[in-house]
Amino acid sequence: MTTTTATGVTVVIVPPATANGPMHVGHLSGPYLAADIAARAARARGERVVTTAGFDVHQNWVLTRAEKEGVDVEKLAASFREEIVTALDAARIQYDVFLDPQSPEYQRGVTTLAADLTTAGCFPMRELTLLACADCDRTLHQSYVVGKCAWCGSEAAGGGCEGCGGYTSAENLIDPHCNRCGGEPRPFAATVPVLPMEDYREELIEVWLRAELSDRARQIVTHYLENRLPDVPIAYPTNWGLAGTGPHSGLRLEVYAEVGLSNLYGVAESLKPGSLGLEDTTEAWSEVAGLWHFNGIDNGFYFALFWPAVYLAAGVPPEAIGGAQVNEFYTLDGEKFSTSRNHAIWANDFLDQEDVDIVRLYLAWDRPDRFASDFTLSSYREFEAYVRPLLDGARGNNVGEVAHDGTMPPTMAEADVTRGVAALKPRGFDPALAVRAVLTGMAASAPGAEMLLQILTGR
Repeated sequence: MTTTTATGVTVVIVPPATANGPMHVGHLSGPYLAADIAARAARARGERVVTTAGFDVHQNWVLTRAEKEGVDVEKLAASFREEIVTALDAARIQYDVFLDPQSPEYQRGVTTLAADLTTAGCFPMRELTLLACADCDRTLHQSYVVGKCAWCGSEAAGGGCEGCGGYTSAENLIDPHCNRCGGEPRPFAATVPVLPMEDYREELIEVWLRAELSDRARQIVTHYLENRLPDVPIAYPTNWGLAGTGPHSGLRLEVYAEVGLSNLYGVAESLKPGSLGLEDTTEAWSEVAGLWHFNGIDNGFYFALFWPAVYLAAGVPPEAIGGAQVNEFYTLDGEKFSTSRNHAIWANDFLDQEDVDIVRLYLAWDRPDRFASDFTLSSYREFEAYVRPLLDGARGNNVGEVAHDGTMPPTMAEADVTRGVAALKPRGFDPALAVRAVLTGMAASAPGAEMLLQILTGR
């Protein structure tokens, strides 16, 4: 593979894993493994790369689980943090920045940046009418509120609709009610910081015109372009979340705002250690040439609209926001992966029992990137049986005949490997094509197949 030296930094971002359960194969198949493969391929091309990973403590799903189990929420989150890190390491998923909300440095960095953005007028303080539960008095946001999505009619909680990927809040859900006690909403006035997304419409249009987005993500963008973009609260008066500072004292940062701010802070800290606050962050991000999100479609509003608006507010130029590689839902035996119902193949268990090379190749090949796909153990075993002889040959463990019937002629196999390498650029990212290409290349001992295999398996 020919490498070149890039002048700007490529940033690869995945969503932090929520610390209310261990990671499962569905998580790996979506953004995590894909982002790692894309980052490895970029480094092989000679690009400067910064990748992020992390875990999310401040979804109030985490507090809900701790309260239901009668355990300390910080200890619960820390235990799942260890499981998440172990799974990432076992899957050979590398990262330059680990965003840890339990770290004092993280907390200071994110809250300082949020406060600076309010002081600069980017997150202005405004009086809004919010909703609280009339019975238990919780501010209705995130998992505390459920209702129906006003766009698609699906049952949804606060934050985002899994049915369409749209933005949901207590204020825009149909028939909202408390998800903890079933109580009815009561309005109350509160002064909170907001991101007035409409202020960034023209810059967002510039981003959307050049960004790589899936068709479903573009449908979300189109829907919101037809209306005034929302004012999204950056913090709430609530009982769980990262405590705000300065103008946000007495409030807790909204978790999706925290995620966007933590990406800004973490990348800045990696590029220029010691970066703190808006000025330092903007200066550090001036080195970034391309920002790529790897996300599930259920976060569509956030990676397509909200987080780009947060980055723009912090001074990231529109041309640096490259877009998002999006996965659809990955089911298990025809049903949604579910932590609460224990319907999952847990990542740590599976990676401990299986050949990690084959796990990575299979999940890259079967990734639900352009349409939903379904994991079955029988399909995995068929893939394993086909691939293992090729891997044994590539790893120097020849057992019997390695080549498969129908091996492609060498010149065609080499061309296929070239296509596979090109398919791992963030724009047009297609890991399934790359897996097919490396299998063809290994069977024919094509030049470049070993390097492509190293990228895909993380070896």
